[in-house]
Amino acid sequence: MLYLATRNAGKVREFGRLLSAWFAVETLPPHVTLPAETGSTFAENALLKAGAVFTAVGGQAAVLADDSGLEVDALRGEPGVRSARYAGEDAGDRENVIRLLEEMSGRSDRRGRFVCALALVLPPDLARFAGTGLLEGRGALEGTITLEPRGESGFGYDPVFQPAGWSRTLAEGGPQEKDAISHRGEAVRALIALLQSIGFPPAGDLPLTDGDN
Repeated sequence: MLYLATRNAGKVREFGRLLSAWFAVETLPPHVTLPAETGSTFAENALLKAGAVFTAVGGQAAVLADDSGLEVDALRGEPGVRSARYAGEDAGDRENVIRLLEEMSGRSDRRGRFVCALALVLPPDLARFAGTGLLEGRGALEGTITLEPRGESGFGYDPVFQPAGWSRTLAEGGPQEKDAISHRGEAVRALIALLQSIGFPPAGDLPLTDGDN
């Protein structure tokens, strides 16, 4: 079992697909509060969330945290680590997209990228088995910002992000298409490569942790 350090239902579905061969991904228990994302990088925020949730669930289950967002060249890397709250602390996807398009109005350079940093914290039994209690992964997806939203799939900035080599936005692609190229897909594949390199087995062969007994 693995707790995903997010309340974002879209991320839970996406990571559930990407990690299905390795972990049974669970949503956070109601009593767990996510910490403020005070890091200056995606990696710092992922570590912050993973550590806080690991402590909150008693340190006996694996926890995966991601911090991801959109970096736009013409905006000097914004919205960056503030992607989820670009239009304000309580902003939703629609408000963030509207602000992004307003900031990009009239700009000819529309290049950008999605970035994802992952931090996987393992409980003691699995950490001893793996030889480490922390694994990290990173992924990126290059593309451009469209002039207007297109598509109904995905979440976040997907409707205004057109991956390099695509004629569609991420929100116009299917789940499997997105997983094959997405920043989260790439980060998960990097993490899985690390798991494989240390001989960590898929879910069906994992030893039980104390929290599983």
